[in-house]
Amino acid sequence: MELKLNNPIMERKTKTVYKEDGKTIKLFVENYSKADILNEALNQARVEEGTTLNVPKLIAVAKVGERWALVSEHIEGKPLDELMKENPEKEDEYLNRFIDIQLKILSNTVPLLNIMKEKYKRQINSDKSLNDNIRYELLQRLDGMKDHFKLCHGDFNPSNVIIKEDGTAYVIDWAHVTQGNASSDAARTYLLFSIDGKTEVAEKYLNLFSEKSGIEKTNIQRWISIVAAAQKAKGIPEEQEFLNKWIDVVDYQ
Repeated sequence: MELKLNNPIMERKTKTVYKEDGKTIKLFVENYSKADILNEALNQARVEEGTTLNVPKLIAVAKVGERWALVSEHIEGKPLDELMKENPEKEDEYLNRFIDIQLKILSNTVPLLNIMKEKYKRQINSDKSLNDNIRYELLQRLDGMKDHFKLCHGDFNPSNVIIKEDGTAYVIDWAHVTQGNASSDAARTYLLFSIDGKTEVAEKYLNLFSEKSGIEKTNIQRWISIVAAAQKAKGIPEEQEFLNKWIDVVDYQ
């Protein structure tokens, strides 16, 4: 298919995102893993077809020269993180809605998705910078976690929630979706707020998620070191020092 690439709306290290004719086009850099791109497309399609969640419809996987592109329905609206910045007095209201959306996602199951615990195990084993003893303790902790199969977004943060003008919320960027433990997904969201320097929001989120979900806060906290180790394995230089501080294996009491 012929793609117009005249209106870039976001640029990242591995991709540029364009908006054209009611479509969002993610154009990845050359030599980006074809398997990862096809897996992201498959993940999005499985969530779209396997749930009633508001998810952008996948339209096509295409090539532009030597670069791969994912083409989806464009959702016109504002990301929730922008709304939170513009209306700080509504932070609690937005955070409540954010968690309600996450809980709705977690209420679903999509059986063909990758298993979260297996993904984390691969990531932790791939990080050669980890001390062997710490790796062992993390893997032991991971193995001891309960096996759940809830739909976990895997990158649930306010920038991935789009609020349309009529108030409808859509969730985008399903590249990291898995089936697994709700506590782990909450731990990852907590960590994402923390990485972004939003410590107070992170703590408020953790308390509110625990209250709304009925999940003990300590159950979420026990996942943080595992989630931090999985994130560290991505090798993002500016995150390494921060994540190292979270990779301790002391149980929360």
